[in-house]
Amino acid sequence: MTLAPMTPLAALPSPSTAVWQLGPVPIRAYALCIIVGIVVACVVTEYRLRRRGVAPGAVLDIAVWAVPAGIIGARIYHVITSPEKYFGADGQPLKAFAIWEGGLGIWGAVAGGAVGAWFAARQLGIPFAVVADALAPGLPLAQAVGRLGNWFNNELYGGRTSLPWGLEVHVMDPDNPGRALRDDAGNPVLQPGLYHPTFLYEALWNIGVAALVLVLDRKLRLGRGRAFALYVMGYTAGRFWIELMRTDEANHILGVRLNVWTAALVFLGALVYFLRVRGPREYLIPVGEPGPAVPPAGGDVSQVDLSAREAGARPVAPEGYRVVTEEQFRTYRETGAVPAEEPAATGEADRDEADEAGSEEAATEADVAEREPADETRPDPDRTDEDRAGAGGARPADRDS
Repeated sequence: MTLAPMTPLAALPSPSTAVWQLGPVPIRAYALCIIVGIVVACVVTEYRLRRRGVAPGAVLDIAVWAVPAGIIGARIYHVITSPEKYFGADGQPLKAFAIWEGGLGIWGAVAGGAVGAWFAARQLGIPFAVVADALAPGLPLAQAVGRLGNWFNNELYGGRTSLPWGLEVHVMDPDNPGRALRDDAGNPVLQPGLYHPTFLYEALWNIGVAALVLVLDRKLRLGRGRAFALYVMGYTAGRFWIELMRTDEANHILGVRLNVWTAALVFLGALVYFLRVRGPREYLIPVGEPGPAVPPAGGDVSQVDLSAREAGARPVAPEGYRVVTEEQFRTYRETGAVPAEEPAATGEADRDEADEAGSEEAATEADVAEREPADETRPDPDRTDEDRAGAGGARPADRDS
């Protein structure tokens, strides 16, 4: 008896077209997914920045620097880790600038985007850690949307599978980029069998990472960049096992894909940062804000009516921001009262030295007071120890109470 090959009862289809022509302009699905992902990240980050006290619209000023820097960083990482495509005997160096042909590395995108965001944050007077923490849940959501572009491109899939969610993959036409190869009858040609949709695994994992960051950030009230470190740990943990499933071309080190090593090292770095860095969540109030800005009770600074101010009298954006505690920020939002600035904090060593000096000075004064009473030449034998302590200064226990 001959057994017929088992045919999967279900499968995930793939698009046969990833590029559409709008006149002479090609509209690429991958680019659209990247743009939508950026918008999603900006919306989430804007909301979270406002909750920390940053004025409306700051995320656009940050994105102007972070997005181009992220694209440049992503391309640089791809070129560095795949040099044989652009350099050497058969390489084409000018192709390194052809971003529209694909080839962006998420590691370079995050690094480059961080540099751009850091520069923008300095211009706006916003601590970079506040920007990073605000971005933490939005970035994995943007990555999840961007992974749909790989689905359109029929790329970044894994090995063969018979699972119900196995992916159909088209053979793409090398002479007609962005479109599937077609047979004589005009039907798109499929690769034999079904494949693991690793891009989908990563997209779903990223959504889970975003949810994890939101939940733990709300519960633990993370600050000083720890929410961003949590995102990095979550993403790299998923990328590690998903990368092992992929079958697309990649450089290897000791028989393991390069991105697997990168994910492991970045995870360890983020873990060390998350465990070592401590501190409360930072909140901001504007410095040099034009005119009085008293938010309504229960509102936030984003609800201040700027239109009532005299046009052109002062700039709308604040000159910068000052970090305050959560309690001070709540009071500011409810009353508009700006908390008094605390004395500049000194380093740990300076504080220890100042404490020691203060203790020695207090001890010296106490000794002098005991040896030389202030109002008499010699002690009165009828006075109690309590009376003498009152004349010579308070005892240490009295000063602490």
